[in-house]
Formats: sequence, structure tokens, C-alpha cells
Amino acid sequence: MKTPKRLQPLLEDGLIDEVIRPLMSGKEAAVYVVRCGAEIRCAKVYKEADKRSFRQAVQYQEGRRVRNSRRARAMEKGSKFGRKQQEDAWHNAEVDALYRLADAGVRVPKPYGCFDGVLLMELITDEDGTVASRLNDVAMSAEQALEDHDLMMHYISRMLCAGIVHGDLSEFNVLVDDYGPVIIDLPQAVDAAANNHARSMLMRDVNNMRTYYGQFAPELLSTQYGEEMWALYEDGELHPDTQLTGLFEEPEGTADVDSVMLEIKAALAEEQARLRRIQDANEPD
Repeated sequence: MKTPKRLQPLLEDGLIDEVIRPLMSGKEAAVYVVRCGAEIRCAKVYKEADKRSFRQAVQYQEGRRVRNSRRARAMEKGSKFGRKQQEDAWHNAEVDALYRLADAGVRVPKPYGCFDGVLLMELITDEDGTVASRLNDVAMSAEQALEDHDLMMHYISRMLCAGIVHGDLSEFNVLVDDYGPVIIDLPQAVDAAANNHARSMLMRDVNNMRTYYGQFAPELLSTQYGEEMWALYEDGELHPDTQLTGLFEEPEGTADVDSVMLEIKAALAEEQARLRRIQDANEPD
């Protein structure tokens, strides 16, 4: 096949020896199967910012630290140099997350480095060397669904202990090999402590997994692992080997958000009615 332009420098530098075939193309990157010496790996080629369809990127970048003050200022100003630094930070976030999660005992592809917007990493395969299926292409028994869901909750909990929330976890971002699920696609991973959206992202990640596995094991649909994890995390009681139950009760005195919203709407309607009455009273007969 014709070598993609972005992979040509890696061929010239000897980082890869052959581009075998395209693997997939997503909203933020295109992935290729490549040969590096005797090993078959994959090369994730990130799309440029104006060609990515990933939305609300600013929401995901909140809380990311840039040590170099010149780079931070340039990123804030949005200069050409700043945009380049922002793209590098987006790419490096995935590499950093992969290393941190592997150290935390979470199954992710092994990274081999990021080179000018191209991430080289392990290709997840089955025992026959066939590329592993995505979770959305996998059907399973209720027993298998319960086992794999339990493992995924364990991984998500360990991620949170490492200070990371995936932020876009779904059945499309999980591969399944002979040993179970492997979490992929982490450029949007957020800092659990520094990002104000971390809790809502964690809930969405957990609920996406609950919904998928719940197709095969409906009893999972009533679990509340996300709420349980976050409550333990906030109290400093979540640890890598914490045994989760999926059960959670709102503490007494917790605000009923729906009721609060209804009260706000009622107050707004009352104020609008009051202003209309004032306007009517001031209008000449």
C-alpha cells in the first residue's frame, strides 16, 4: 500500500519498517498496522485539530498542566506556536495515561512513544494473531457479561485511584482478546482532581459499560458503581483493591436536583409575571 504522508518520516528514521495496512479511522485518528523489526504493532496517526470531529475538547483539557510557562502563555493566546503546543499536549496526554494506567494494573496497549503526532503502540490480538474485536462486536453469555463487567469496574476504579477518568469510554473504546477487555483511546483522559467535569464523565463512562453489559445480564442495569466509586474517591477511601458492590444510597440531606430546578423555574416565572404586571401598570391608558 502507499505509505501515508504522516508515516513517511518514521520509515525514514527506522522507527517502523513497513506499513502493512490501515486498521481503522475514527473521529480523532487513523490507525495502521505496521511492522517494527520482527514485531507487528500499530501506529495511531492523530488528525489535525481542524479535521477532528471530537467535540468539547476544551472541556477535556481543563486541568491539564503545562510546566513551561512560555508554552502555557502561547496556548492561551492561540498563536501558531501555541496551537502546535496544544496539539502536542493532546497527543502526549494519551502516552502519559497509557504509562500511568499500565503501572496501575489496568489493561491498556503498551506504548512505544509518540513521534510528531504518531503514537506507536502494541497491537492487541488473539492467540492466532488476529486483531482483537471491539466490544461492540462481541456477544456473550450472561455469566461472561457479569465477569467482564466486574473486571471493567475494577479497571475504572483503578484508573480513578491513579487520578484519571477516561472521559469517552464506551463499547467502541474497548477491545476484547483471549484474556478479556483492554481499554483504548485515551487522548481525552482527564485529571480526576483538577477537572470540574470529571465526576459527570466518570458517571457516563460507567453507565455506558453498564448499558452494554446489561444487554446480556439485565441485573447489571440497576447497579450504581459510578456513584459508589466517586463517593469513596471524594472521601479518600477508594483504593486499587477496594471491593465494590454496585450499591449506593444518597446521603441524607443531599439536594434533590430536579426539585431545585423546578423551584428555580417557578421563581423565574414569578419574576417574569411581576415584571409584566409592572409594565402593564406603567402603560398609559
